[in-house]
Amino acid sequence: MPGSIIIGGAVSAMLALGCVLPAAAAEPQPGDEQYRPLIHFSPEKNWMNDPNGMIYVDGTYHLFFQHNPAGTRWGNMSWGHATSSDLLHWEEQPLAIGQTFDEDGDSIEDIFSGSIVVDEDNSAGFGPAGSKPLVAIYTSAYTAKHPEHAGLQAQSLAYSLDDGQTWTKYDGNPVLDRNSANFRDPKVFWYDGPAGSYWVMTTVEALEHKVVLYKSTDLKSWEHLSDFGPANSTAGIWECPDLFELPVDGDPENTKWVMVVNLNPGAVNGGSGGQYFVGEFDGVTFTSETTDGPGELPAGTTFAGFDDGDYDGWTASNEPGNWANGPWGSVPATGALEGQSPVTGFVGEGLANSFLDHDWAIGTLESPEFTVEDDYINLLVGGGKHPHVPGGQIGNEPPEGRTIFDFELPEGETLQSTGWELTGDFAVDPARNPATQGGEYYLGEKRVNTFEGGPSGDANVGTMTSPAFTIDGDYASFLIGGGRRDDGTLQAELVVDGEAVRTATGRDGGELDWVSWDVSDFDGRDAQLRIRDEATGGWGHLTFDQLVIGDEESRKRSNETSVNLIVDGDVVRSATGSNSENLDWASWDVEEFRGTQATIRAVDNNRQGWGHILFDQVTFSDAPVPTALEGYDWLDWGRDYYAAVSYFGTPSGSRIMQGWMNNWDYAGDIPTSTWRGSMSLPREVVLTDTADGPRLRQQVVSQIDGQLDTKAAETLSDVAVDGDTALGLAAEVAKLDVTLRPGDADAAGITVFSDGKKGTQIGYDTRSGRLFVDRTNSGNVGFHPSFASISDAPLPLDDDGTVTLEIYLDRASVELFTGDGMLSITDQVFPEEGATDVSAWSRGGAATIEDITVTPLTPTMWQVPDPVDEAAITLSSKTVKAGGTVAVSGTGFAPGAGVKLELRSDPVSLGAATADGNGDFRQQVTIPAAVPVGAHTLVVLRADGTELSAPLTVTARDGGGTGGGTGGGTGGGAVVDPDGGGSGLPGGLANTGAEPWMLLAAGVLTVLTGAALLRHRRRSRLR
Repeated sequence: MPGSIIIGGAVSAMLALGCVLPAAAAEPQPGDEQYRPLIHFSPEKNWMNDPNGMIYVDGTYHLFFQHNPAGTRWGNMSWGHATSSDLLHWEEQPLAIGQTFDEDGDSIEDIFSGSIVVDEDNSAGFGPAGSKPLVAIYTSAYTAKHPEHAGLQAQSLAYSLDDGQTWTKYDGNPVLDRNSANFRDPKVFWYDGPAGSYWVMTTVEALEHKVVLYKSTDLKSWEHLSDFGPANSTAGIWECPDLFELPVDGDPENTKWVMVVNLNPGAVNGGSGGQYFVGEFDGVTFTSETTDGPGELPAGTTFAGFDDGDYDGWTASNEPGNWANGPWGSVPATGALEGQSPVTGFVGEGLANSFLDHDWAIGTLESPEFTVEDDYINLLVGGGKHPHVPGGQIGNEPPEGRTIFDFELPEGETLQSTGWELTGDFAVDPARNPATQGGEYYLGEKRVNTFEGGPSGDANVGTMTSPAFTIDGDYASFLIGGGRRDDGTLQAELVVDGEAVRTATGRDGGELDWVSWDVSDFDGRDAQLRIRDEATGGWGHLTFDQLVIGDEESRKRSNETSVNLIVDGDVVRSATGSNSENLDWASWDVEEFRGTQATIRAVDNNRQGWGHILFDQVTFSDAPVPTALEGYDWLDWGRDYYAAVSYFGTPSGSRIMQGWMNNWDYAGDIPTSTWRGSMSLPREVVLTDTADGPRLRQQVVSQIDGQLDTKAAETLSDVAVDGDTALGLAAEVAKLDVTLRPGDADAAGITVFSDGKKGTQIGYDTRSGRLFVDRTNSGNVGFHPSFASISDAPLPLDDDGTVTLEIYLDRASVELFTGDGMLSITDQVFPEEGATDVSAWSRGGAATIEDITVTPLTPTMWQVPDPVDEAAITLSSKTVKAGGTVAVSGTGFAPGAGVKLELRSDPVSLGAATADGNGDFRQQVTIPAAVPVGAHTLVVLRADGTELSAPLTVTARDGGGTGGGTGGGTGGGAVVDPDGGGSGLPGGLANTGAEPWMLLAAGVLTVLTGAALLRHRRRSRLR
């Protein structure tokens, strides 16, 4: 087995080089992992993003998905596969459609998103006559190694003749090629209308903000129909479109078409999301009836419009030495600068644009001082999404303290020569350490860099361990960057008494930033610094600099691209872009600062991608301006519902949608372990008429009701809430139904996933009339600066002054539905371990929780409980004479299931029975005359080998009736012998030839046992 040889060789080599291998720890089972969802689909391991090819065929739902079969980060794009009978209990299947490799083993084609159809008429000819192949239409993302289409994206086909278990790529791929690098995500359906009958494909030209429509009769040859867009949000690239027809309020005579367009970034609450349009489709062109035009400028005083060709008193601080005098230059921009994509959304002739010298230059642009006299400051903002870091620093200064290592060794000295112990690849050429290359934002000229520290780059493995030093302060602070590994293979370690007591890793980036360890517990003790690199592959290295011991915690560098309100030298309000060249409104409530002096300072402190900021039209106003995004129609107002499209072929004309529960802002950094990514709960969508016209209403599929453990539900009513209020409730995987009356409070709501210190707040703000999910203090929020956030949406209270919430919790997610399904908010959260409390709160007044019900949800994934078998049998009588009959009744069996009946003692076959549509049966059986008298067991055998049994006593024939019993059997035989013989025993037990004590025991057993009910638990299996 070559793989075994390679692995063994690698381990042997590491040991030979002196590497210290961590002790192997037993990996937890999927259901035991802290953030593993139990009612949402997640792959057992590795990366997952967009849902693909969702289809319902012959009673089975198929969910395909973008998958990296080799790691927990995006890459090696292939199609994973899972199946379900109910959209909740999923079974992961083998990899469906994998990458294409050349003869050298290099990938030449990645498999991007797409869809699957049932080719009812075998129009593509992939199957034998009369067959109905499954045909996948997917995007071929050709790699640089492809001999003909390098770097391009085109649409291709694969087909399956075995219900989606195996797939064959079409030899004629690609079937649709526009010579474009951003042409992707085909969603195909069968159109049958006034324009004809044919397949319709919706795809996108992602950077052009266009949905491109094609038609075909055979899935192989495609003809262009029309384009849709740009429209509404163009703040990010367009992806994953869908187009379908729905009746309005269930009226088949009144239908509209819905065009779904997912985009990244540019969603209403930041990052990835999905917008939709309602209109008409005539078989050729989609015409939107919900596209918004440009909004009006807010009322108020324009403080800065940048339209006069100069900065008009603003001070531009440009970085010296940049060829273009960037980032601001000496005059405002008039639009996009050299090398920049088109800039949209600004007003007038100019704007402030820090893209001068591209994303490299850094600097500030600050306004003249002014007095705050209005309640709001409104401004247009775009560019990079790099928020201001509260408490952060614009520079890169170390904290006060004693520098332990700065690595600025004199020429000719090395780490090894100054007492460091180097192992593995780092000991091969000691002169490489410290390094003079690698990383950004280091201090001085030298640092530790494990890419440069050995001969093999990211393949270097080994350790570097410092001489001992004494801890004489509360904090150990340092700069760290490079790769991120959460399994202990790539990290800086503080070693005390031979054990690593503190660790830190990078963030898959070249920038170093400050990290502090609280080391107060080790004051006065000796310690060592150890750099461990046992990681290989991309970002398989670490960069480290400047270890300082002191009593101050370090301040993180704020790599912000932001516009800030400065009062008394402090940032009191801030706005940033959305990784888009489109500007949109941001509003600051500044009422509390009225009468104070302030300035507005724009900061570009970022040299990386989207390392620039755009702003315009700073306006002082009496009211906030909603973002243009809020005027559009969104599938979801949360941060984590992306690439949502619908299933093909769902029953009864229903339209079921499902999305990826993640956001590209931080998708690669979420703190899960062996897997990364989960799907939302599937939702049924319908069109309902509103004051603004037909709009989508959605709810979780009805199958979820079957998972509600109503017996364990807890309900509270009329709970007065004034400040923080304990409820005595807990929920980890549950549905919450809440009716909240905010009353006099400024804001009120509940906290879920709480441990008393941290939790996720779900509430209503009466001042702004907005519902929100606040995860800024929800647990682990520090893994990415974009994660800690508030998702909110405008929502009027009901006429009675309440708001009703339907909330689904699943360990690490919140899915909130309200407004009769017209509004949803889906957010991931990563609570502290064991944080399951549910409590209430109010601010600025009292509120009432009129009702709250917490209903546990029975897991459908990973911890699926053993099914409880409710099957039971009863006998019409507990005794029967040999040769007589008894009726056997069964309930709770599978409808239509066949069973066999027998007496176990001999055994003696008693025939068979079949359950009816309700799972019930009743069968008369005859006990052979030759069966010995005494205690027997009647057994009902099922096809799966399980059985149910009931005791039956056979008595001697006396020439009387043929069956016994008062329990409903036929025949008139009595249990008690009317002659009352002289034995003193019940007559039915007399004269049998058996010992009296045996017969008495059998009779007592019969009386005590009663009807038999067996609950059979089948072996559970992972789903």
